[in-house]
Amino acid sequence: MNKTALITGINGQDGSYLAEFLVEKGYTVYGILKRNSVAENQTARIPDEIFKKLNLRYADLTDLSSLISVIKEAEPDEVYNLAAQSHVRISFDQPLYTVNATGIGALNVLEAVRLASPQSKVYQASSSEMYGDVIGKSQNEKTPFNPQSPYAISKLFAHNIAENYRKSYNMFIVSGILFNHESPLRGEEFVTRKIVRGLVDIINNNLDYLELGNLEAKRDWGYAKEYVEIMWKMMQKNKPDTYVVSTGKTYSIKDFINLCINYLGIKAKWVGSGLNKKLIEKKTNRTLIKINKKFFRPAEVNYLKGDSGKAKKDLNWHSKTSLKELVKIMIDEELKYYSKN
Repeated sequence: MNKTALITGINGQDGSYLAEFLVEKGYTVYGILKRNSVAENQTARIPDEIFKKLNLRYADLTDLSSLISVIKEAEPDEVYNLAAQSHVRISFDQPLYTVNATGIGALNVLEAVRLASPQSKVYQASSSEMYGDVIGKSQNEKTPFNPQSPYAISKLFAHNIAENYRKSYNMFIVSGILFNHESPLRGEEFVTRKIVRGLVDIINNNLDYLELGNLEAKRDWGYAKEYVEIMWKMMQKNKPDTYVVSTGKTYSIKDFINLCINYLGIKAKWVGSGLNKKLIEKKTNRTLIKINKKFFRPAEVNYLKGDSGKAKKDLNWHSKTSLKELVKIMIDEELKYYSKN
């Protein structure tokens, strides 16, 4: 395509898949890394043949001058802002950092583009967590926001400032309100990967039991590898807009666990209630999963389900991978990784 793209957060789950997707489309891809060992090591998520084709640069969302420098060098046709402090529970422990990285960081990206490359198209990664404590059965682009965490509030600021820059400066800025999306590349601190990794460790006798928080929280879970495609589709439209991206189905964390143990062939049952609820192995009565109050959020979001009808109509997109299929993908990769190590 002879286009150039710049990805912030290229070392994360979405950034890794997006980099691969764009390289395969013929893009020249620049990626921004934050200077720390975790970020550098996580580039291992990207296949070697793709990694060799990337142009990686150090910069920080909290440092406007570093962003301007990279944008001037790359001269990107498209900028995908995927970087953030994205763990909701951790945002309560580090609210100031979360606001600076996730909220002000997005503003810095927009301002850097405005000053250094105003013709560049921008994708802003918004989040379903912005809906927060909802009443309706599903959420779309017109559903009011009611954020319940420092992360969600920061994302809402970023979402609103992106729309403001779009209108105020006539910039091409799209916002993707993505509902939860998972994959084998998901960070181990996120609940789906934590569950998959923990259960694989348990069956291999490397972990006694797994501790989790609220098992009744319901989420709309999709496959991250599919979701990066719609990011790109949004950027190919003639006019910028906002789109919800979701599967339209919702499952509890307990449902997710049940799918995992069924696929792994673990015969187990749930006993107890509330904080005393446990998953125990039927044959041995061994505890596999139990509740720990420290993993609960101070303010919980109990239910999210997206309505991506607009994306289906305007972008001819819909999710293809069921949660059962996603569980299989994640567990197969975890087992493959485990067998190599």
